Amino acid sequence: MKLPPFALERYFEEHEFSAPYMMCASDCETLSVAELLAMEPNAEAALQELPLHYTEARGGAALREAVAALYTTLSPDQTLVHSGAGEAIFTFMQVALAVGDHAVVHAPGYQSLAEVARAAGAEVSSWRGDPERDFALDLGELERLLRPNTKLIVVNFPHNPTGYLPDAAFVGELVRMAEARAIRIFSDEVYRGLEHDPTSRLPALADLTPFATSLGVLSKSYGLAGLRIGWLASHDRELLDRASALKDYLTICNSAPSEFLAAVALRHHERIAQRNRALVLRNLDLLDAFFARQGDRFRWRRPNAGPIAFPRYQPRDGADNVDTFCSRVLASSGVLLLPGTLYGEGHQHVRVGFGRANLPAALGQLEAALAAGA
Repeated sequence: MKLPPFALERYFEEHEFSAPYMMCASDCETLSVAELLAMEPNAEAALQELPLHYTEARGGAALREAVAALYTTLSPDQTLVHSGAGEAIFTFMQVALAVGDHAVVHAPGYQSLAEVARAAGAEVSSWRGDPERDFALDLGELERLLRPNTKLIVVNFPHNPTGYLPDAAFVGELVRMAEARAIRIFSDEVYRGLEHDPTSRLPALADLTPFATSLGVLSKSYGLAGLRIGWLASHDRELLDRASALKDYLTICNSAPSEFLAAVALRHHERIAQRNRALVLRNLDLLDAFFARQGDRFRWRRPNAGPIAFPRYQPRDGADNVDTFCSRVLASSGVLLLPGTLYGEGHQHVRVGFGRANLPAALGQLEAALAAGA
C-alpha cells in the first residue's frame, strides 16, 4: 500500500508547535487531567489505582458503554474503540472497500477519507459542496455520481472545514438512496454535539440505518485530543469484527489511562460540549465583527456548526494567493492560518479555528498584521 503525504498533517508538523498563535485549530479548548477527574467523585483515586496492563482490543467495557450511550439504537458490542479517528478511518476503509469498488466522498474534506479509500483499491469520486451555496451538497449530483459498483458514500456532518450542516430531510433522503442501492455510508460525525443551535443536531446515521457506520472521537467537540480515543459505531457487527481483526496489526489496544479518562469524559459529554459551544459562540461574534471590518480581504459566511470556518481570501493583486498570504501573516504576526489549498487546488480559502480561548489575542495579532500590510 502506498499513500501520498498527508498535506495538512505535514503543514502542522512544520508549524503547529512553533507558531505563537494557532488560529486554524480544528479542535476545541481542552481540559486538564485535574479538571476532568473533578467531574466525578473518587475518579482521581480510581485512576491512581488503575493497573497498567493491556486493555481489551475492542475497548474496555466502561468505555464502550459510554460510547454506546451517545446513540439511541446501539449497544456497547456495536462499537469499536480505536486510537483516534485516523486509525478508525483506516480500518474501516480497508475492510469496507476492495479493488474495483467505487466510493463517493464528500469534498473538500479530511484527506484520509479519500486517500485511504484509494489505497484500498477503490476509485474515488468527489461529491463537492458548492461554495456559492455555503458549500451545500446536492443530492441530484450524488445521483449522477453513483455507479453500479459504488460501495460507499462518505459524508461529514458537521463539516470540516466549512461548518456546513444539512437538515434532517436531506439526511433522510441520503439514507433512502443508500438503502435502495445497498450502499454503505461512512458518516464522519466528529463535530456532532457542537451545533451552534442544538436543535439542529442531526441523528447519528448509525442510528438511522444498518447501512451506516458513524465515526466519533474525543478530539474535536470535546477538545481531548491528547487522549487519542476514537471509535466506530454500527449495526453491522460483521464489518466491526473485520475492522477489529485488522486493528490487531495496528495498535492492538489502547492506553489504559486514556480509556479511563475517556469514559469519564463521555459520561459528562454534554457538559463538556456545552462549555465549548459557549466559547465557540462568543468567538463567532468576534469573527463576525472582524470580517465585517475586513470585507475587502475576505468573503465570510458564518458557519452553522463546529469550531472552524472557511472564508474565501480575496487577494488585492493577481500575484497574490492564499498560500503566500498565510506565509506573510505567520512571519509578521505569529498567527498560523491554514491555506485552503491543503484541501486541494482551487480553494482560495483559509481555515479559521475558533474553538480555543486565545482566539481574541490571535485575532488582535492578525488584525494588526493586516493593518501593517500583510
